[in-house]
Amino acid sequence: MRVAHFVQRYPPALGGAESYFARLSRYLANAGDQVTVFTTTALDLEAFWGTRGQRTRPGREWIDGVEVRRYRLHHLPLYHTQVLRLLSLVPHRGWQAWTTASSPISWSLWADAGRTDVPFDVVHATAFPYGWGLACARRLARRLAVPFVLTPFVHLGNLDDPRDRTRRAYLSPALVGLAKSAAAVFVQTEGERRALARLGVAPERLLMQGLGLDAASCTGGDRAKARAEWGMAPSEVAIGHLANNSREKGTVDLLRSAQRIWARGGRVRVVLAGPDMPSFRAFWQGFRARGPVVRLGRLDDQQKRDFFAGIDLFALPSRSDSFGLVFPEAWANGVPCVGYRAGGIPWVVRDDIDGVVVRCGDVEALAEALLLLAGDNALRRRMGEAGRVRARTEFDWEEKLGLVRQTYRRLVV
Repeated sequence: MRVAHFVQRYPPALGGAESYFARLSRYLANAGDQVTVFTTTALDLEAFWGTRGQRTRPGREWIDGVEVRRYRLHHLPLYHTQVLRLLSLVPHRGWQAWTTASSPISWSLWADAGRTDVPFDVVHATAFPYGWGLACARRLARRLAVPFVLTPFVHLGNLDDPRDRTRRAYLSPALVGLAKSAAAVFVQTEGERRALARLGVAPERLLMQGLGLDAASCTGGDRAKARAEWGMAPSEVAIGHLANNSREKGTVDLLRSAQRIWARGGRVRVVLAGPDMPSFRAFWQGFRARGPVVRLGRLDDQQKRDFFAGIDLFALPSRSDSFGLVFPEAWANGVPCVGYRAGGIPWVVRDDIDGVVVRCGDVEALAEALLLLAGDNALRRRMGEAGRVRARTEFDWEEKLGLVRQTYRRLVV
């Protein structure tokens, strides 16, 4: 098969959708398919809407048997996201898909989607809310009269707030219209499936997938080395957090909950890993921690293994995760997890079995959950072992990626 993948960024850019599509593209190439990735030059999300974010050069390259085409980004001269929000008020669904506030605008990508001479058999795109790339993918699929497939990675936000802003942004009429036009839509949780079905996406086109786990990439770390580098005392408990550090990913709420734990005498050390986003940098400038915080930044492969080996519990109180692949990675190391009742997390973390799920935005409840686990070694071991069993049996990449290839072949015939 000749497969076109559209994704907003591609490795070495870090991100869940980015790493997933890189894995899928490699899998298909190894199976003998011809895969071409259409993406932007952005390495940081900030590059979508401004000049500060890191980016790489436009052009073509081959990575792991996959052709990767990177396209130059364009920005509005002033107030990029604000102007896009105003433009999105024009009552035209296609126009609104192009003008989502965080869209990575690339005129050359749009042009190539309308003229590429490769006779692709299927076009597969990700992810909401980056409507520009999705619209380009659908343009190519329609021009070639081939199936358009979508993996939206919908972020459902606070499930207890009927007017949650994150959910409204990810399920805007323009984006849902793209989903309705797809021949198949891969969803990661039952919550995502229900949300799209309620908005009119044909149930028979919604395919439950979920994500897999590469245990070798996150296990086998050196616990003693990591904890020595973090300055851990033997009696201290390490609370790990690996994400694009931001308000949306729960980094700010985690630190606020840690303040409450330290005020009660809890001996915990917060270990933050991952790149810092603007919302977190603004918060950190005025934050005065009452206890120890370790900031690791971006991790290489070995540092990631050491991170999971060194922590005692993992916290991702995120408002913006459709699945949260880091949860199975923590479980593979026997580490229990704490998350918010938001996005796909309640369908991934089993409350009081392999972790704790608390009400979204309730920093006090988050502190109580973390303090409970920090103070109970036996509880951490029980939940961590329950997670380890799941990690061994439920998150098989061969099964997850095989479903995608089988779907392509069914649609192409």
